[in-house]
Amino acid sequence: MAPASDDRKARKALASIADEVVLDLEDAVTPANKDSARAAAAELVAEFGGDRAVSLRINAIDTPWAAEDLSACAQMPNLTSVVLPKADTPNDLKEADKQLGDSAVRLQALLETPRGIRDAGAICAATDRLDAVLIGYADLGAALGRASGLPMQTWHIVQDSVLLAARAAGVDVVDGPHLTIADDDTFRDAKRWVRDLGFDGTWVIHPAQLASAIEIFTPDADAIEDARRVLEALEKAAAAGAGAAELDGRMLDEALAVSARRVLAKGAVDE
Repeated sequence: MAPASDDRKARKALASIADEVVLDLEDAVTPANKDSARAAAAELVAEFGGDRAVSLRINAIDTPWAAEDLSACAQMPNLTSVVLPKADTPNDLKEADKQLGDSAVRLQALLETPRGIRDAGAICAATDRLDAVLIGYADLGAALGRASGLPMQTWHIVQDSVLLAARAAGVDVVDGPHLTIADDDTFRDAKRWVRDLGFDGTWVIHPAQLASAIEIFTPDADAIEDARRVLEALEKAAAAGAGAAELDGRMLDEALAVSARRVLAKGAVDE
């Protein structure tokens, strides 16, 4: 993520190896610069959005800038999605969906309030335009009165509740940015934790963390090969009229096929 108001940082992010770049119109932009940042974002999306995934984090739906943000986003054919911060209720998503009109722009919801976490299930199911939900730890921690710098496992109940809501609605679940900029053991351990819980990816706020984040969330060659073998074994079993198969001492069924397909999807590998 990079501020749309800082051309140097935005272009650096857009030239990076990130799978998606989120240009920020919210926290990183002062009220006096909201209009100019929106205009700058539109130019960057037009320039880069045809070749890579570019999304905009707009201002919260109840702010004075949200309507203009959404109106501008609806006119950006190269924009991948709108990230709606402080998504508090299903109506927040429905209103954003309505204002985006007939545009093809997708939505992502940033859950960073106690109410948003509590109602994650309803928010995830609010609109078919929603592609992903994310957890915003800084605002959520402040609202809860939780100390900063605690182990990632402290957030387990929040992470699991959002993960369950997302999976039930069929949308991706993405971890919010780590609140440090170093690519250190603390960062990598935190991201391995959410990966192992089942999260699909993560935001980062500093380019130093990109390579590690991509490595952590991309299945390695052994995992991809194992996923292929699982699907092949199940296909052979199905051809023989069996609903289950055996591979390397494991009993395989459709549940493991789902996991195998997810591994191949994350690794961008055809089945």
